[in-house]
Amino acid sequence: MDPDPADVAWDLLVSGLADARQSVLLLPGGLVPARLYAEVMAEPSLARTRLVAATLPGHCGTAPVEDFAIGTLARHAARLADEQATDAVVGYSMGATVAAEMVATGAFTGPTVLVGISLSPADEPAFFRALCRLGDVLGPLPSAALLKLMGPFSKGMRVPPERRAELLGELRNNDPHTVRRILSGYLDHLGAHEQPAVRLCAAGVPVWVVHAEKGDGGLTADERRTLEACPHATVVTIPGTSFFLPNEEPRQIAEVVAEALAVGGAGPDPG
Repeated sequence: MDPDPADVAWDLLVSGLADARQSVLLLPGGLVPARLYAEVMAEPSLARTRLVAATLPGHCGTAPVEDFAIGTLARHAARLADEQATDAVVGYSMGATVAAEMVATGAFTGPTVLVGISLSPADEPAFFRALCRLGDVLGPLPSAALLKLMGPFSKGMRVPPERRAELLGELRNNDPHTVRRILSGYLDHLGAHEQPAVRLCAAGVPVWVVHAEKGDGGLTADERRTLEACPHATVVTIPGTSFFLPNEEPRQIAEVVAEALAVGGAGPDPG
């Protein structure tokens, strides 16, 4: 039996007006905290929107859940979205996978922005998939190696040095044993559905799928065709290279979120 979603001790970062007409739940990527969204939350286009960023359970040293299946995390996040009276959900990377599952299962039916999402194993680099599976044999060692690799990998991040140091410090709070379970649950989910783009479209929920032109993975040609033909989906490709879209391209991400909120109903508060 799944644990009660109410038992999750969420690590939240909240900004904006308490009485704002619209609220957005932001789910960061794997192994990174709610503060990943600091740049997006500071964008003027969202200044009059209540923004609630939530670290995924077990990530960055937060309390783990018993089951790291994406479906379980989606049920937890849907409960949080309901508690926060959420009008739109934004997910990045693994957080986008959780958000997409919320949509596909009907747990959330509002506008949803999926940034840097992988829908299938083919959307992830082969080395990452292999490292995740090595954990089944070598336990936490591959996860520990991945955490160490994030330092050199992040050197090209287009943020001030102190911001990069802050994010890396948060990353080091991850426990390799927990990371192994997180990655295993994530990769299992990516291979669980034969046509994930078709499944996402079939939910009938307005979604925005956002990727950089290069850098943050992408979609297979078939997935892209499916979503571009989907009447409820908008595919957004940000020019250039970016591995960290919320940090490096916050204005563009905020503009997409504002568009999603406008579709959702009230639109931005005129002030």
